[in-house]
Amino acid sequence: MWPALLPLLGTLLEKFFPDPTAAAEAKLKLAQMAADGELAQLNADMQLAIGQLEINKVEAAGGFFKSGWRPAAGWTCVAAFAWNYVLGPMIVNVLAIFGHPVTFAPLDLSEMLPVLLGLLGLGGYRSFERMKGKA
Repeated sequence: MWPALLPLLGTLLEKFFPDPTAAAEAKLKLAQMAADGELAQLNADMQLAIGQLEINKVEAAGGFFKSGWRPAAGWTCVAAFAWNYVLGPMIVNVLAIFGHPVTFAPLDLSEMLPVLLGLLGLGGYRSFERMKGKA
């Protein structure tokens, strides 16, 4: 937000401070305040990321109940995809061949897909870290 407002505020400062030196000092102070705000936001974002990393370390160090929820969520999503796109259609076709036509209602994957894609993204990033040699 600050970078967009700096030119406008600089023009206003020139009107309030007719002396070019005083206007330049006021603009410098304004730019420093903007930079400090951006640095503070960057620092807050970094602290949030560091906190999340610490939470991830604690979760990974825990037993199966704590560290097993991600794989369980992943396998649940995989099972739903397998049922929807492989097992369900295969069972319908086999039963139709033997004269017992049935239809299964497809699962609603609209809520499960973001979970699976998030897990795949995190898993892909972890694989990338391992390839780079990070523990």
